Amino acid sequence: MDNIRRKQSGRSDSKMSSDVNMCSKPLQKYNDSIPITDALNFTLTSLTERVEDLSRSKSGVVSMDTEAGTAIYVRLLPESGDTQLPTWKTYLYQLQNEAPKPKVIACKREQPNRPTYYSVEYHGLISREEAEDLLTLGGDGSYLVRKSDRGPQAFTLAIRFDHQTKNYKLYYDGLHYVGEKRFETVEQLVADGLIHFYIESRAADYIASLSEESNYAQSPYLAYSVKKKRLQKSRNHAANHRIDGAQPLSNEQLQSIPTSVDNDVDNVDADVDVTEFEKPHVFKTHNFTGLHWCDFCANFMWGLIAQGSKCQDCGFEAHKKCSEKVPNDCMPDIKYLKSVFGQDLTTVIKAHKSPIPMVVERCVKEIESRGMTCEGLYRVAGSHDEVEEIRMAFDKDCENTVITSARYEDVNTITSVLKLYFRLLPLPLITFDAYRKIMEAMNREEQKDKLLLMREGLAILPPAHYQTLKYLINHLIRVTEKKAKNMMSSENLAIVFAPTLMRSPDTDPMLNLMSVGAEQTATGILLSCSKELFLK
Repeated sequence: MDNIRRKQSGRSDSKMSSDVNMCSKPLQKYNDSIPITDALNFTLTSLTERVEDLSRSKSGVVSMDTEAGTAIYVRLLPESGDTQLPTWKTYLYQLQNEAPKPKVIACKREQPNRPTYYSVEYHGLISREEAEDLLTLGGDGSYLVRKSDRGPQAFTLAIRFDHQTKNYKLYYDGLHYVGEKRFETVEQLVADGLIHFYIESRAADYIASLSEESNYAQSPYLAYSVKKKRLQKSRNHAANHRIDGAQPLSNEQLQSIPTSVDNDVDNVDADVDVTEFEKPHVFKTHNFTGLHWCDFCANFMWGLIAQGSKCQDCGFEAHKKCSEKVPNDCMPDIKYLKSVFGQDLTTVIKAHKSPIPMVVERCVKEIESRGMTCEGLYRVAGSHDEVEEIRMAFDKDCENTVITSARYEDVNTITSVLKLYFRLLPLPLITFDAYRKIMEAMNREEQKDKLLLMREGLAILPPAHYQTLKYLINHLIRVTEKKAKNMMSSENLAIVFAPTLMRSPDTDPMLNLMSVGAEQTATGILLSCSKELFLK
């Protein structure tokens, strides 16, 4: 490679240019960083060849960073005009490396009553003063375990840090702990504690300002989210709605399908962008393996276990305090979803990047292709075993699940799958807030007053719920158009779907029973007055 510049000890090489830089500065984490070598003694020729390979395989300008004694890293810089990806901050990472390492003060005397879960660090019943003397000689990072006189199974962990001895009650329940964190060995517990002692004593003010001073608009997560959104908008929407394994339809089947099915997209607002749907993150304390940086403040997440929180739906990684500042803009990744049935509707829609859940769309299209004239459609139940088989298949691989007539001859099995999907939603399709408005509307005398309040109820539905309800109602209207053959009028469909679409937030069974009639009436109005109700 012709263009290389090397900065070491103030010297430069005429064979090198600004495309690639090797700098003795702290190691930074980049999304596209690739370690080249861990050896300090490398040949310039081999390094140049490796960089050339990277340049050919990935677009963008190449630059290199190094930290003396560790590794060479190549960063693929974005082309001009592209979104600048964030620089990860390494101050806390450096502090963790500087923290004292655990040094066990081994007991030289035989301890006949030593618990089996302790080793040479156990000193038996010694006084605090004796422990202090031993740790003073050991220096910072030294530790031991002593028997406490407070009880038969009471033990104390003593750790030396900053020329002081810290004493903690030590517990064991299969894992060692002094607080919430649990460790397989005492040494791991001490190592994690020393890291926290060191960082919190050297960078207390810095840590306190992490979430307050961070600009979310410039956060790593948002930078990558923008790229995801741009990529999604550039893709052909139709590619997300193919039905793999579908059998070609006969001319007779094609003629039996209502013309409106050919334009399913008309059932969904044209300007719907699922990436803009509001969805809160689902954060849970996580044990990260290796080195990880916060997606909110771009700082290192220190410690050995439980270093921070991770969103269960999108993988967002953050310090616990930073996670509390993150807005509701989760972009779920399908790889984090354990199932499709029983998942939050917005989560599924954003993960599949489709305004309608794939299960709903696949089932509706299959039903409309071959079952619109079947008597008792949606009223007659399908085979329980086949329904469960399809549910598990969708959970495993939603896009490639085969539900054609060649595999499942009875269309009632498909209708049962669709109803099951809505019944298993954590929040009903018509959410509890909207339910209250709609039930209030049922108490009004005038039809126009009913419609006004129902529109208000529908307006407060989350976008994912609104679009899916609108899509389903349009499908059910097409079912009623074939009522002469399938015997499913809007009244019959209302009886079937009312408990599927909505449920009362009240836990009193008597109140729920009294609401059944109003729920069926509301569902019937959704079917008969859809054009007046779905205005957006």
